[in-house]
Amino acid sequence: MTAQNEIWYLLKSGLGGAAFNMAMDEVLLESVSQTNGPVLRFYDWSEPAASFGYFQRYAEIKRVTVLRPLVRRPTGGGVVPHGSDWTYSVVFPANHQWHGSTAKESYRSMHECIQTASAKLGVSTVLADCCRKDGSGQCFTGYEQHDLLWHQQKIAGAAQRRTRFGLLIQGSVQPPPVRISCDAWQQAMCEVAAQRGLEWKVLQVPCLSQERVRTLAVEKYSHLAYPQKR
Repeated sequence: MTAQNEIWYLLKSGLGGAAFNMAMDEVLLESVSQTNGPVLRFYDWSEPAASFGYFQRYAEIKRVTVLRPLVRRPTGGGVVPHGSDWTYSVVFPANHQWHGSTAKESYRSMHECIQTASAKLGVSTVLADCCRKDGSGQCFTGYEQHDLLWHQQKIAGAAQRRTRFGLLIQGSVQPPPVRISCDAWQQAMCEVAAQRGLEWKVLQVPCLSQERVRTLAVEKYSHLAYPQKR
């Protein structure tokens, strides 16, 4: 689902707290129309944490994970443990073909990219053709159709949100116990996209957007009232 010679923007934002990471993704979604192309962001967590889907109940989340802090994502999905995982987000403007695709199509396409990148690194994976649920609300204890599996264990999942601004995909890879670094995986992801005719440019986040990220992190995602809103 990538056009030849299409320009995408790459942002490696490094370590960030839970509130900052969610705020950055929200701001990227708000401002994606100004970048004139999709944005792929790679990021890490400065401390162990857990994120949970926008529509989940906070009281239930507290019972299923001991990880703290807990942060509510702007996307849906289940509980995701963070700290040792490889996290990314992709944002598409509203006029992009990915925004016009179905949730199932964009979900499958994203995991096909990760599957191809994993194969470049010598890790063989498959896309799940059916579901296996355990009812706990935790993202990686079961799997959905098109999740990425390694030896029947889910290693990659994602959640989405479509708005008038665009499409946000937030994903996590729980790396299998093989000797592959996060840097190598990120490089493989970029190479896979380039082989499909995509051109990368480094994204420079404007000062106004950086201030918006700080404001959202402090006034929204850091406040207990927000994760406890439902």
